[in-house]
Amino acid sequence: MKVLILAAGYGTRLKELGENTPKALLPINDRPLLNYVLDKLQILEGLTEIIVVTNNKFFGHFEQWAQEQKDSCPHPITVVNDGTMTPEDRLGSIGDMDYVLKHHPVDEDLLVVGGDNLFDYNLDEYTRFAQSKGDAVTIGLYDIGNIEEARLFGVVAVDDHQKVVSFEEKPAKPKSSLVAMCFYYLPKNSLGLIGQYLVESQKSDKAGDYIIWLCKKFDVYGFKFTGKWYDIGSIEAYKEAADKFK
Repeated sequence: MKVLILAAGYGTRLKELGENTPKALLPINDRPLLNYVLDKLQILEGLTEIIVVTNNKFFGHFEQWAQEQKDSCPHPITVVNDGTMTPEDRLGSIGDMDYVLKHHPVDEDLLVVGGDNLFDYNLDEYTRFAQSKGDAVTIGLYDIGNIEEARLFGVVAVDDHQKVVSFEEKPAKPKSSLVAMCFYYLPKNSLGLIGQYLVESQKSDKAGDYIIWLCKKFDVYGFKFTGKWYDIGSIEAYKEAADKFK
């Protein structure tokens, strides 16, 4: 299994905080946010490589970060530059996944994680659950406990077997507070579907749109996480995480 960390955003919603520092490397209690993610990833059973995809603006930042992890991380860390320079020409989350698959071939299962996720739970149970589902994609889910806030996310419903039965991207009237996280377990045999989706949809920005497309054609499963989770998408979210995450 390989891990792909999505970190090619430009942090525009973080304004001056994200102007010169990539969101994934902003400090949380004097450590880069991404180090907390790395803590949970590097202990996963069967992990062979950690890939970080970023843009040309912040490529040097992540290269330096990767060098600093060499003594403490037992797995190779590869930083991939998607070649973009501005928010206007960014590839989007699915576009970046496709870029990595074309320029850094992956012949194993791939766990995709958003670089702006801050969480305190281990991922072993999630990966074991996903691996038990054969070639089906498994996404991470979290109950944020607030219907109003759920409008900012993809809202998901699952059946008794944890199969996704509905997925609505940022609905005006959410049916629940169970939302999709930027955690995607993509079995090796499913990786080619990303290119197929891009050809059919011509949409490379939102991973949620890919999951909606996938659900119409194949079984997709959801794994519910419990514990602390912060989606660092705004200054307010960053400040809350920096204040509460220990």
